[in-house]
Amino acid sequence: MKPYTFDQIPKMISKLYTKMENIEELLQKLSGIPVESDELLTITEASVLLKLSIPTLYSKVSRNELPYNKKGKRLYFYKSELTAWVKSGRFSTNDELTQKR
Repeated sequence: MKPYTFDQIPKMISKLYTKMENIEELLQKLSGIPVESDELLTITEASVLLKLSIPTLYSKVSRNELPYNKKGKRLYFYKSELTAWVKSGRFSTNDELTQKR
């Protein structure tokens, strides 16, 4: 393998980074782990994601019904935690309940 010139290094690093991202995506798909970012959301973004009003979110936070983080006077939410919270409220269908018996 021939050595790269100084001018070629940024291009090579960019290529390596792209390849690493592709490998990560493939590994996540193969492992069955959902590709869901652990993105930090503001209350407005959480409101849009959950399709709930901001006052409703504040109410749920005050009753500790919703996972949240607080820094100073600001509330933050992790997208993955909100998604898990929604999924935790799933009810089984009658067919699923019958099959469990």
